[in-house]
Amino acid sequence: MFRRFVNQALRANSKSSHVRGFASTVSDVHSVLSTRRDLRQPPLVAKTPADALRPFLKSNSNVYIHMAASTPTPLLEACVELKDEVKNVTFYHMSLNGPAPFLDPNIPEGTFRSKALFVSGNVRPSIASGRSDYVPVFFSEIPALFRSGRIPLDLALVQVSPPDAHGYCSLGLSVDCSLAAVQSAKHVIAVVNPQVPRTHGDGMIHINTCDAIVHCDFPMHEVAPEPVTDVELKIGQHVAGLIPDGATLQMGIGNIPNAVLASLTNHVNLGIHTELFSDGVLPLVESGAVNNKFKKFYPNRLVATFLHGTKKLYDFVHDNPLVAMLDVQNVNNPVLIASNPKVHAINSAIEVDLTGQVVADSIGKHIFSGVGGQMDFMRGAALSEGGKPIIAIQSTTKKGDTKIVPTLKPGAGVVTTRAHVHYVVTEYGVAELYTKSVRERAIALANIAHPDHRDALFEEIRNRFGRIYHPSAEVPQN
Repeated sequence: MFRRFVNQALRANSKSSHVRGFASTVSDVHSVLSTRRDLRQPPLVAKTPADALRPFLKSNSNVYIHMAASTPTPLLEACVELKDEVKNVTFYHMSLNGPAPFLDPNIPEGTFRSKALFVSGNVRPSIASGRSDYVPVFFSEIPALFRSGRIPLDLALVQVSPPDAHGYCSLGLSVDCSLAAVQSAKHVIAVVNPQVPRTHGDGMIHINTCDAIVHCDFPMHEVAPEPVTDVELKIGQHVAGLIPDGATLQMGIGNIPNAVLASLTNHVNLGIHTELFSDGVLPLVESGAVNNKFKKFYPNRLVATFLHGTKKLYDFVHDNPLVAMLDVQNVNNPVLIASNPKVHAINSAIEVDLTGQVVADSIGKHIFSGVGGQMDFMRGAALSEGGKPIIAIQSTTKKGDTKIVPTLKPGAGVVTTRAHVHYVVTEYGVAELYTKSVRERAIALANIAHPDHRDALFEEIRNRFGRIYHPSAEVPQN
């Protein structure tokens, strides 16, 4: 049934060089024009960020903030400048880079509040104190929440490239749900920054879509890769052993994804369809290992919805038609993900219990990050022909505690269910969970836990499941 559904979608889009998706049933996410305002009317050009904000930032407003490397820091600082003029302003956002000055605990309560759709380090203290909130939601669903008005937006704060000869600016490194915010908000305020890369794809907006702009020239937020450790390299090698030639890859940012990428140098005909990618992809593109040859959704192009890395990455994507920056409603659509061959989704976790439940957004009751797109890609990979949903983790925390646990910490939230996870990888090997019983899963996971914690895990297995007699599922007996 699923294969027939995908094939029908592909045939329906056969006149195009790529699958447009099923967005027409919800909204036209590829439109670069907004019907909110008359595009013949130019925006207010302000001298300072505060001047750009003042006419539009009102009490009781819902405000969207452009995310990650595109965080419009000057506008956030301007919000603080105007703190005495407003109250009850709610900010909606994903991960933010740089400072979050509007969450300064010295600002009187009732002025600003964050409703984080994904929690970054600069927001965690405010959530822990109760001054801000976390909203668990699939990344792929956020655009529809904005476009439908389920989350009404009064203001969108974004960072864009200078307009081209036709008046179009690029949302640069962050298209994701930011395009939907621009299309849906009553007013749009933009920082026009010449250092924003001009990326191809969905993220073009006309300068007159903005109600006010302010020109600022400052570097994009960067995250430099750290050296990969021996443990991380072992994990990367184990994961790479699961990935065949011709696979389509999804992975995030960090040392384990970088270790996986570094272990794929001898692979060929790889493709990229991912929520985000970073500098680690570049050597594989330059060597030809990644050529996107067999992808069905945007073949021959790297697909992402936002980017995060160093200036080297930002220079690579600038005006580069090889890279398609698309609306997250399509990038993270499990059906469109699954239309690609051999999708291998590599994600991480905070802890995994002996049955395969994955906690990725909290440490016990304490919110750490967010739901994001993990489930979107895990499901898409499972439905892809030859695909594999993979959780890759170090066996222990920095404190030495096991990440493979008998039971989850009280208050911990399951992001990916045990039915969705097919493989768990640590530096000690690969546990294949798909089609296995909870007893067999527990044994497989205990065998890839850190040796210091295996005895305790096997004791839990004995207590939970009793003495094991089947030779293919042997548990050490006392």
